[in-house]
Amino acid sequence: MKDKSRGQRPLTPTTLIIPLNYREMSIQLISSELALFVRVGNEILTSFCQLLAIFVIFSGVMRALIIVLKDFLFKPQTTEGFQRGRLAMGYSFSLGLSFLVGASILKTMISSRWDDIARLIVIIAVRTILNYLLTQAISTSNLQKEPDLQHNSQTTNNQGLSQ
Repeated sequence: MKDKSRGQRPLTPTTLIIPLNYREMSIQLISSELALFVRVGNEILTSFCQLLAIFVIFSGVMRALIIVLKDFLFKPQTTEGFQRGRLAMGYSFSLGLSFLVGASILKTMISSRWDDIARLIVIIAVRTILNYLLTQAISTSNLQKEPDLQHNSQTTNNQGLSQ
């Protein structure tokens, strides 16, 4: 019997509890570290989506401004440049709103409060409606542009035939 207990502690309730406490502490430490990693990663992704939205919207506004100014300065007074600028800006606003919806979803993923979830639903609804209206305006503008292009090509064809 002396040989069995030599170098080993006898199994008592305290020797069984201590390793369990260490295991629980290590699991808690791992879970808290993982939760911190998820929160930081979520904040980084949310900020990245918001920055992308800002960049896309800003570049669309600049592109539309360049289109309008170029057409205003170098072409006769027509609404074509204005329409093309509006389309360029509409496309960028639509894409920017999509990035902002993604950022809102990421931001709310961490929160489990009902008021945050309700706020997300309202934000997504408003942005989706805006995106839908922008898409409708773009498609309407494209439909209006197609008959003009067909009319212009028929006019040039008729002029070529009459000569």
